[in-house]
Amino acid sequence: MSASKQWKPIRKAVLPVAGLGTRFLPATKVMPKEMLPLVDRPLVQHAIEEARDAGIDEFVFITGRFKEMLEEHFDYQPELAALLESRGKPDMAEKVKASEIPAGQLFLTRQPKPLGLGHAIWCAKKLIGDDPFAILLPDDVVLNPGGPGCLAQMIETYNQTGGNLVAVMDVPREKTASYGILDIKSDDGRRVDIKGLVEKPKPENAPSTLSIIGRYILQPELFTYLDKFEKGVGGEIQLTDAMANLIGQQPFHGLRYDGQRYDCGSRVGFIEANIAFAMHDPEIGDTVKSIIKKHAQNL
Repeated sequence: MSASKQWKPIRKAVLPVAGLGTRFLPATKVMPKEMLPLVDRPLVQHAIEEARDAGIDEFVFITGRFKEMLEEHFDYQPELAALLESRGKPDMAEKVKASEIPAGQLFLTRQPKPLGLGHAIWCAKKLIGDDPFAILLPDDVVLNPGGPGCLAQMIETYNQTGGNLVAVMDVPREKTASYGILDIKSDDGRRVDIKGLVEKPKPENAPSTLSIIGRYILQPELFTYLDKFEKGVGGEIQLTDAMANLIGQQPFHGLRYDGQRYDCGSRVGFIEANIAFAMHDPEIGDTVKSIIKKHAQNL
């Protein structure tokens, strides 16, 4: 199937948010890890804003137990906005309004058991229907100051190639067992033509060191393979395994995006992301840099 086919535009995004966030206990004992603040906004809001900036207007949350706070955060909050207005804080009221997702654009479905990322995405099958869709993992954040977000870059490339697309970055070979790794057909330095995908290979077996991060654009035919509930690495239903079946049937590419990716699924990555994003915040950036310099002198 060639890229000349008229591929549908990307308007839907799936956000898997059913995880327990055990690495952040006790902070995540009650609060979903996706609600942890990255500077002044929850992780999940950063993902939503990135998707909106890329043209997404329908959002599907794959939730689990005790995740009601996620839904509430994006709901209409007229009392809070009115209170802020009455106290002469219109800028804060606008921030509250900007976090809302309008009626008819937010959909929620449950993943009752943690059976893997592939299973989480399968739970969105009926909400996706016959449309292509994006996936954003809120744990992965990409900072590209002054430039387009990661998903916007991907959609620009998708509009040229069609098919399926994943965001990729190089990792040390000793860390390939933590990622989905590409088997590369061709590489022009930015866009990669993929001939295979391997989930979490041992370093000696990895076909490359180019790994997938938490941004995907996929066609609905993916669900044909997720429907089989085949288990892979770790006894889980792996998204990478299902994606690999689309290779050869549809265009499948990787994109080296502009920007720095931070893994907010780990405590160190989350702290680093907060430092990086805070330094680029127009309101507090200079102050944060001064604080970092002060503490660096005491090391």
